[in-house]
Amino acid sequence: MWTGPTHGRRPPWWPEDEPWPPERPPWAVASERWRRRRRLGCLVVLLMVVVAVILGGLLWPAVGFVAALVAAVVIGLLLLVIAGLASRVLRGTSVPVDELIEAAGRVQEGDYAARVTESGPAELRSLARAFNQMSDRLATTDEQRRTFMADVSHELRTPLAVIQGQLEAIRDGVYPADAEHLAPALDQVAILERLVDDLRTLALSESGSLVLAREQVDLATVANEVAGSLRPAAEAAGLTVGVETEAALPRAYADPVRIGSVIRNLVANALRYTPPGGSVTVAVRSAGPGELELSVRDTGRGIDPAILPVVFERFSRSPDSAGSGLGLAIARSIVEAHGGTIAAESAPGGGTVMTVRLPLGGG
Repeated sequence: MWTGPTHGRRPPWWPEDEPWPPERPPWAVASERWRRRRRLGCLVVLLMVVVAVILGGLLWPAVGFVAALVAAVVIGLLLLVIAGLASRVLRGTSVPVDELIEAAGRVQEGDYAARVTESGPAELRSLARAFNQMSDRLATTDEQRRTFMADVSHELRTPLAVIQGQLEAIRDGVYPADAEHLAPALDQVAILERLVDDLRTLALSESGSLVLAREQVDLATVANEVAGSLRPAAEAAGLTVGVETEAALPRAYADPVRIGSVIRNLVANALRYTPPGGSVTVAVRSAGPGELELSVRDTGRGIDPAILPVVFERFSRSPDSAGSGLGLAIARSIVEAHGGTIAAESAPGGGTVMTVRLPLGGG
């Protein structure tokens, strides 16, 4: 229970598991507000009486005692009415301000559920609304951070467990230390390396620190290069990869390496979920004034409707996916860093279309 002021240093006898300063109960806060207002009200009334008496004294020689007394009373009453109106306005603004100060302190301590009532004058309502929106964003960011850390821990657990188990078996003499038994551990190391690179790229792009080496890029050429590099593996799996482009396309102002990685990711995903005999088509075309459109269409099984709305979120993937679930999130971040957009359309059994739109030349 609060029994005194909450300022000053933490007493040595205060329990370590309880916060200092202690939170004041509502009755104590309300009592202090009432005392402040009462003192202010008494001071205002006293000042009004003094002003009325002075004005009455000044008027006495000119209009006489009775008229000066009446004038003083009228002036005093007017001043009291004005003071009452001012006090009402102040009471209407002091409560929201006090509430804002209290809520800001809670946010400072990590309580992102703190909200304030949107009341009072228009300026205070706008301030309260902005504060509540800020708290909402902080709460969302904190939840995303916790989810991200949990997902990263989950992704790291499997390769580390495989590496540890394989190396312990070699150490204990269960397996010989030859290339065959070291290979699984090395494969998992490669997975960890890709995961770290993906996380770094994602962190840079989401923080706005991703460096883009932009230049005038022939998007059709980049698409053909990516498709050509993946075509042998696709043909070995019984799939075809094609590229469709319009003639005399304008150039995009983009980082060719980053955009190439986006196209590679989209085509590789399409090949992974397309059965033998299917096809993947990369198309580049104009998309109206100032934009180019690149689409990757496959004849695969489509994206699960439950996953489609969050397919570009971090670690979003189907249950049978062998990837980290970061590829499409990275693709979106890179595209958005270029000022473009990316979208997915899919139907179960009807294939998937990934569409990227990029701005034309600039710089």
